[in-house]
Formats: sequence, C-alpha cells, structure tokens
Amino acid sequence: MCACVFLAGVSVCARPALAQDLQKDYLSATEAEKIREAMDPSERIRLFLSFASDRLKQLQYELDHTENTVRRAQRLNSLLNAYAGCVDEAVDRMELGVEKQDNVREAIKAVQARASEFLTYLKDLAAKGPERSTYKVYLDDAIAATNDAITSAADAAKENAPPPVRRRPQ
Repeated sequence: MCACVFLAGVSVCARPALAQDLQKDYLSATEAEKIREAMDPSERIRLFLSFASDRLKQLQYELDHTENTVRRAQRLNSLLNAYAGCVDEAVDRMELGVEKQDNVREAIKAVQARASEFLTYLKDLAAKGPERSTYKVYLDDAIAATNDAITSAADAAKENAPPPVRRRPQ
C-alpha cells in the first residue's frame, strides 16, 4: 500500500519501510533471517564469514563454468561485491563487540583464520584467474577488504583482553 501525492505535476508515491527493505542487498532473505535469529555477537560474525565463503565458492563455480555468458561480468562482480560486504560486516560486528566488551575472542580468531584463507585465494585469482580484466576492480576491493579484516582482527585481539582469572581464596 502506498500513499500518493501529486506535486508540481509529478505523482510521488511513498510506502512504509518493510523489513525486506532494511535487508543488506548482498544477503538472501534466508541469510538475513539467520543473522536476525543469532543472538550471540560471535555467532553473527561467524555467519557473515560463512556467507563470505559461500560467495567465493559461487565465484569459483562461475569461473569454472564458462558456458553461461549471459551477464557473466555482472554476476562475477556482484559475487565479489557481496563477498566484500560480508567481510566488512563481520569486521564491523567484531569491532562493535570489542567496543562493547563482549566476549568475541573466538570470533576474532575465526576472522583471522578465515580472512587469511580468503586472501590466499583472492591473490591467486588476481595473479592467474581467468578473465581477470572483467572483475579486476571488484577483486581489488575484495582484497582490500580482506587485508583490512586481517588488520582489524589483529588490533581487536590486542584490545579484547581475556576474562579475569578467578583465584580461590586461601
């Protein structure tokens, strides 16, 4: 349902914001629902890393199956953009968890491990991937996002102090 107004010869329609309008454009409805359902900040971070990994797997599939050429460049670039969005979101959630002093140590370790794996694949793709000129700009952005994730995870590991050790009274 939308409310329409006629202004200066132009009809303008406004509709209320729906939950799906607030969803990140690089997440499917199912993925967005999983994020909403995850209560633990570490779990949300791990989900975003999982979604990033899925985007790289889809990218690899697309690169391996060259027979479908319809909007191929757009699909490749979209997957790389979605990957970078998922990694950026994981880092944002990690930094927010550190700022709020949540226990996100396991998630920080996951970011460090997964981002290193992702970076290895992306650098290999940049060096000898097929059709590099088609997706070079988005690949460079994905590499930059992954490098930023590694740096942010290292900083977060230093900032996020371990929990206090409780000693028994003597």
